[in-house]
Amino acid sequence: MIELVRQYWQNYLYTDGYHYSGLVITLWLLVASIGLGFGLAVPLAVARASRNRFISGPVWLYTYVFRGTPLYVQLLLCYTGLYSLQVVHSHELLDAFFRSAMNCTLLAFTLNECAYATEIFAGAIKATSYGEVEAGQAFGMSKFKLYTRIILPSALRRALPNYSNEVILMLHATTLAFTATVPDILKVTRDVNSATYASFQAYGIAALLYAAIVFTLVWAFRRMETRLLAFLKPQGH
Repeated sequence: MIELVRQYWQNYLYTDGYHYSGLVITLWLLVASIGLGFGLAVPLAVARASRNRFISGPVWLYTYVFRGTPLYVQLLLCYTGLYSLQVVHSHELLDAFFRSAMNCTLLAFTLNECAYATEIFAGAIKATSYGEVEAGQAFGMSKFKLYTRIILPSALRRALPNYSNEVILMLHATTLAFTATVPDILKVTRDVNSATYASFQAYGIAALLYAAIVFTLVWAFRRMETRLLAFLKPQGH
Protein backbone atom coordinates (compact mmCIF):
# COMPACT_ATOMS: atom_id res chain seq x y z
CA MET A 1 0.00 0.00 0.00
CA ILE A 2 2.80 2.40 0.86
CA GLU A 3 4.38 1.80 -2.55
CA LEU A 4 1.08 2.60 -4.25
CA VAL A 5 0.75 5.84 -2.30
CA ARG A 6 4.28 6.79 -3.36
CA GLN A 7 3.18 6.47 -6.98
CA TYR A 8 0.58 9.16 -6.38
CA TRP A 9 2.46 11.49 -4.03
CA GLN A 10 3.47 13.80 -6.88
CA ASN A 11 -0.23 14.65 -7.33
CA TYR A 12 -0.04 16.42 -3.97
CA LEU A 13 3.01 18.54 -4.77
CA TYR A 14 4.10 18.58 -8.39
CA THR A 15 2.63 20.58 -11.25
CA ASP A 16 3.16 19.80 -14.92
CA GLY A 17 2.18 21.72 -18.01
CA TYR A 18 -1.36 20.36 -17.99
CA HIS A 19 -2.38 19.91 -14.35
CA TYR A 20 -1.84 21.82 -11.13
CA SER A 21 -1.04 19.92 -7.95
CA GLY A 22 -3.43 19.77 -5.03
CA LEU A 23 -1.08 21.97 -2.98
CA VAL A 24 -1.01 24.67 -5.67
CA ILE A 25 -4.82 24.67 -6.00
CA THR A 26 -5.27 24.91 -2.23
CA LEU A 27 -2.80 27.78 -1.93
CA TRP A 28 -4.39 29.54 -4.90
CA LEU A 29 -7.85 29.31 -3.33
CA LEU A 30 -6.48 30.59 -0.02
CA VAL A 31 -4.48 33.50 -1.44
CA ALA A 32 -7.15 34.56 -3.93
CA SER A 33 -10.04 34.42 -1.47
CA ILE A 34 -8.03 36.21 1.24
CA GLY A 35 -6.77 38.86 -1.17
CA LEU A 36 -10.16 39.57 -2.74
CA GLY A 37 -11.93 39.35 0.61
CA PHE A 38 -9.49 41.80 2.19
CA GLY A 39 -9.86 44.26 -0.65
CA LEU A 40 -13.66 44.21 -0.32
CA ALA A 41 -13.71 44.11 3.48
CA VAL A 42 -11.78 47.34 4.09
CA PRO A 43 -14.33 49.72 2.49
CA LEU A 44 -17.22 47.63 3.80
CA ALA A 45 -15.76 47.83 7.32
CA VAL A 46 -15.72 51.63 7.06
CA ALA A 47 -19.37 51.52 6.02
CA ARG A 48 -20.18 49.02 8.78
CA ALA A 49 -18.65 51.33 11.39
CA SER A 50 -20.68 54.29 10.14
CA ARG A 51 -23.31 55.79 12.44
CA ASN A 52 -25.60 56.23 9.45
CA ARG A 53 -27.96 53.23 9.45
CA PHE A 54 -28.63 53.57 5.73
CA ILE A 55 -24.93 52.95 5.15
CA SER A 56 -24.18 50.41 7.88
CA GLY A 57 -27.50 48.54 7.62
CA PRO A 58 -26.97 46.81 4.24
CA VAL A 59 -23.43 45.82 5.25
CA TRP A 60 -24.73 44.40 8.54
CA LEU A 61 -27.32 42.37 6.62
CA TYR A 62 -24.67 41.00 4.27
CA THR A 63 -22.33 39.97 7.10
CA TYR A 64 -25.22 38.55 9.12
CA VAL A 65 -26.34 36.32 6.24
CA PHE A 66 -22.88 35.04 5.31
CA ARG A 67 -21.74 34.51 8.89
CA GLY A 68 -25.05 32.95 9.86
CA THR A 69 -25.18 30.30 7.14
CA PRO A 70 -22.73 27.42 6.58
CA LEU A 71 -20.03 27.95 3.98
CA TYR A 72 -20.94 24.58 2.47
CA VAL A 73 -24.47 25.81 1.75
CA GLN A 74 -23.08 29.00 0.24
CA LEU A 75 -20.78 26.94 -1.98
CA LEU A 76 -23.66 24.79 -3.20
CA LEU A 77 -25.76 27.88 -3.92
CA CYS A 78 -22.97 29.34 -6.02
CA TYR A 79 -22.06 26.07 -7.73
CA THR A 80 -25.47 24.56 -8.45
CA GLY A 81 -28.13 27.01 -7.26
CA LEU A 82 -27.25 30.09 -9.29
CA TYR A 83 -26.50 28.09 -12.41
CA SER A 84 -30.03 26.71 -12.37
CA LEU A 85 -31.52 30.21 -12.76
CA GLN A 86 -32.75 31.20 -16.21
CA VAL A 87 -31.11 34.61 -16.03
CA VAL A 88 -27.71 32.93 -15.73
CA HIS A 89 -28.30 30.64 -18.71
CA SER A 90 -29.51 33.49 -20.89
CA HIS A 91 -26.43 35.66 -20.25
CA GLU A 92 -23.29 34.52 -22.04
CA LEU A 93 -20.78 35.87 -19.52
CA LEU A 94 -22.73 34.64 -16.47
CA ASP A 95 -23.18 31.23 -18.09
CA ALA A 96 -19.43 30.94 -18.73
CA PHE A 97 -18.54 32.13 -15.22
CA PHE A 98 -20.88 29.87 -13.25
CA ARG A 99 -20.08 26.86 -15.43
CA SER A 100 -16.60 26.82 -13.89
CA ALA A 101 -16.30 25.00 -10.57
CA MET A 102 -13.21 27.05 -9.69
CA ASN A 103 -15.03 30.36 -10.27
CA CYS A 104 -17.99 29.30 -8.14
CA THR A 105 -15.76 28.05 -5.35
CA LEU A 106 -13.68 31.21 -5.34
CA LEU A 107 -16.82 33.37 -5.32
CA ALA A 108 -18.27 31.54 -2.31
CA PHE A 109 -14.98 31.63 -0.41
CA THR A 110 -14.43 35.33 -1.15
CA LEU A 111 -17.90 36.40 -0.05
CA ASN A 112 -17.65 34.35 3.13
CA GLU A 113 -14.15 35.59 3.96
CA CYS A 114 -15.17 39.17 3.25
CA ALA A 115 -18.08 38.95 5.70
CA TYR A 116 -15.89 37.79 8.58
CA ALA A 117 -13.07 40.20 7.77
CA THR A 118 -15.53 43.09 7.56
CA GLU A 119 -16.73 42.50 11.11
CA ILE A 120 -13.16 42.11 12.40
CA PHE A 121 -12.02 45.35 10.79
CA ALA A 122 -15.20 47.23 11.73
CA GLY A 123 -14.71 46.26 15.37
CA ALA A 124 -11.12 47.52 15.25
CA ILE A 125 -12.25 50.79 13.66
CA LYS A 126 -14.85 51.34 16.37
CA ALA A 127 -12.23 50.62 19.04
CA THR A 128 -9.86 53.28 17.72
CA SER A 129 -8.82 55.64 20.49
CA TYR A 130 -10.57 58.97 20.22
CA GLY A 131 -7.30 60.62 21.12
CA GLU A 132 -5.85 59.48 17.79
CA VAL A 133 -8.82 60.98 15.96
CA GLU A 134 -8.52 64.24 17.88
CA ALA A 135 -4.83 64.43 17.02
CA GLY A 136 -5.65 64.14 13.31
CA GLN A 137 -8.39 66.73 13.58
CA ALA A 138 -5.97 69.08 15.33
CA PHE A 139 -3.75 68.91 12.24
CA GLY A 140 -6.72 69.89 10.10
CA MET A 141 -7.10 66.55 8.35
CA SER A 142 -10.20 65.90 6.27
CA LYS A 143 -12.34 62.84 7.04
CA PHE A 144 -10.79 60.99 4.11
CA LYS A 145 -7.22 61.69 5.28
CA LEU A 146 -8.25 60.86 8.84
CA TYR A 147 -9.30 57.38 7.73
CA THR A 148 -6.43 56.71 5.33
CA ARG A 149 -3.63 58.03 7.55
CA ILE A 150 -4.78 57.36 11.11
CA ILE A 151 -7.91 55.26 11.63
CA LEU A 152 -7.43 52.49 9.04
CA PRO A 153 -3.66 51.94 9.55
CA SER A 154 -4.16 51.79 13.33
CA ALA A 155 -7.26 49.58 13.13
CA LEU A 156 -5.76 47.12 10.65
CA ARG A 157 -2.65 46.69 12.79
CA ARG A 158 -4.70 46.05 15.93
CA ALA A 159 -6.97 43.64 14.04
CA LEU A 160 -4.00 41.53 12.92
CA PRO A 161 -4.20 38.84 15.67
CA ASN A 162 -7.90 38.19 15.03
CA TYR A 163 -7.43 38.37 11.28
CA SER A 164 -4.61 35.83 11.38
CA ASN A 165 -6.97 33.35 13.04
CA GLU A 166 -9.52 34.01 10.29
CA VAL A 167 -6.93 33.29 7.60
CA ILE A 168 -6.14 29.93 9.21
CA LEU A 169 -9.84 29.11 9.43
CA MET A 170 -10.15 29.99 5.76
CA LEU A 171 -7.39 27.50 4.98
CA HIS A 172 -9.37 24.82 6.80
CA ALA A 173 -12.49 25.87 4.88
CA THR A 174 -10.77 25.25 1.54
CA THR A 175 -11.26 21.53 2.20
CA LEU A 176 -14.86 22.04 1.04
CA ALA A 177 -13.63 22.78 -2.47
CA PHE A 178 -13.48 19.08 -3.33
CA THR A 179 -17.29 18.93 -3.18
CA ALA A 180 -17.31 21.16 -6.26
CA THR A 181 -14.81 18.82 -7.97
CA VAL A 182 -11.97 21.33 -7.52
CA PRO A 183 -8.72 19.28 -7.37
CA ASP A 184 -7.37 20.64 -4.09
CA ILE A 185 -5.35 18.67 -1.54
CA LEU A 186 -8.39 16.86 -0.17
CA LYS A 187 -9.69 15.97 -3.65
CA VAL A 188 -6.29 14.50 -4.54
CA THR A 189 -6.28 12.64 -1.21
CA ARG A 190 -9.67 11.06 -1.89
CA ASP A 191 -8.53 10.03 -5.37
CA VAL A 192 -5.38 8.44 -3.95
CA ASN A 193 -7.40 6.70 -1.25
CA SER A 194 -9.85 5.34 -3.84
CA ALA A 195 -7.00 4.03 -5.97
CA THR A 196 -4.87 2.53 -3.19
CA TYR A 197 -7.21 1.94 -0.21
CA ALA A 198 -4.31 3.16 1.93
CA SER A 199 -6.46 5.57 3.93
CA PHE A 200 -4.01 6.26 6.75
CA GLN A 201 -1.12 7.07 4.43
CA ALA A 202 -3.23 9.15 2.03
CA TYR A 203 -4.94 11.26 4.67
CA GLY A 204 -1.75 11.41 6.72
CA ILE A 205 0.05 13.13 3.85
CA ALA A 206 -2.83 15.60 3.55
CA ALA A 207 -2.71 16.33 7.29
CA LEU A 208 1.03 17.01 7.12
CA LEU A 209 0.59 19.38 4.18
CA TYR A 210 -2.16 21.36 5.92
CA ALA A 211 -0.14 21.47 9.14
CA ALA A 212 2.92 22.76 7.25
CA ILE A 213 0.86 25.54 5.68
CA VAL A 214 -0.63 26.50 9.06
CA PHE A 215 2.78 26.61 10.75
CA THR A 216 4.06 28.82 7.92
CA LEU A 217 1.09 31.17 8.30
CA VAL A 218 1.50 31.33 12.08
CA TRP A 219 5.19 32.15 11.71
CA ALA A 220 4.50 34.85 9.11
CA PHE A 221 1.75 36.50 11.13
CA ARG A 222 3.85 36.44 14.30
CA ARG A 223 6.63 38.24 12.45
CA MET A 224 4.10 40.79 11.20
CA GLU A 225 2.63 41.27 14.66
CA THR A 226 6.08 41.76 16.18
CA ARG A 227 6.85 44.43 13.61
CA LEU A 228 3.50 46.19 13.27
CA LEU A 229 2.27 46.00 16.87
CA ALA A 230 5.51 47.07 18.53
CA PHE A 231 3.90 50.40 19.46
CA LEU A 232 1.46 48.59 21.79
CA LYS A 233 4.24 47.20 23.98
CA PRO A 234 4.97 49.07 27.24
CA GLN A 235 7.90 51.39 26.75
CA GLY A 236 10.65 51.46 29.35
CA HIS A 237 11.73 54.69 31.00
